[in-house]
Amino acid sequence: MTDDRRIHPEMAALVAARDFMQPAETPEEKRANWTRYTAALALPRPPEIGTSDHLVQTADQAVPVRLYREAGADGPLPVVVYLHGGGFMLGDLDSSDSIAWGLCRQARAAILNVDYRLTPDFPYPAAFDDCYGVIEYLARSGAELGLDGSRIVLCGDSAGGSLAAACSLALRDRAGPRVLAQALVYPTLGCQPTLPSYEENRDGPSLTRESMVYYNSKYLTRPQDWTDPYAAPVSATDVSGLPPTLVHTAQYDPIRDDGREYAAKLAAAGSPVTYREACGMLHGFLRMREAGPDTRAEFAALARFLGDHLHGRG
Repeated sequence: MTDDRRIHPEMAALVAARDFMQPAETPEEKRANWTRYTAALALPRPPEIGTSDHLVQTADQAVPVRLYREAGADGPLPVVVYLHGGGFMLGDLDSSDSIAWGLCRQARAAILNVDYRLTPDFPYPAAFDDCYGVIEYLARSGAELGLDGSRIVLCGDSAGGSLAAACSLALRDRAGPRVLAQALVYPTLGCQPTLPSYEENRDGPSLTRESMVYYNSKYLTRPQDWTDPYAAPVSATDVSGLPPTLVHTAQYDPIRDDGREYAAKLAAAGSPVTYREACGMLHGFLRMREAGPDTRAEFAALARFLGDHLHGRG
């Protein structure tokens, strides 16, 4: 079978960075690969973006976070809670640094990057509990960090998109703090790997069907997890009453249809949703925002959505 996909030329460096990866079996080896891969694509943080690391005490544990803010920005600042990707197993504050500071600059907001617990040591609900607890803290005590707990938006990519969607559902169900919007970028949302995109893009080149099945199996370890909306948001029977949502997918991504399915479900329920698909692009395109005009436009659209809702333009 021939591959007639027209992968966008601005994805070339994203694909080439996979060459930094080595054969890996254990979670530790996979994390080392992820560190090499993300470092190869990292953009140097500009001096006008300052950072500080903190521990946020939640009901379960102290969660490490990194706060990004522009020099001279006066608080209390509106804040994007950013939840990184990595299949629930990979990633940390350093591997997601370039995305976080880029959002800080373009959305003109503080970014709180959350270092949630990872599988396989901590399957669901550990990461969800960490992220939800950080949102509760911000709404209650954000002023301690110079943040406005009444102006919060959520943004997550890949596994982080799942966590953002799950937290939005839980905040609604538990009458928790209000978030102004959520952005889910190439999210994994608990769909079965039988949707068309899983077959069309099964072999990557950025993410494969096999690896996504593996990562989900380490996060959703019990049969009941697949029908728990805080574990697999696409399984939610009620998606009404959610904040304005951007679902932002990549055309050539095995989990593209997770986003399509969830966006359609939100629209059918009357929840405000915008669906955007990056034409010709691959899972991970946020890391390529300086590769050319089209990747810059995709990143700018995300930042604009977040900034508009934080600054009352949404």
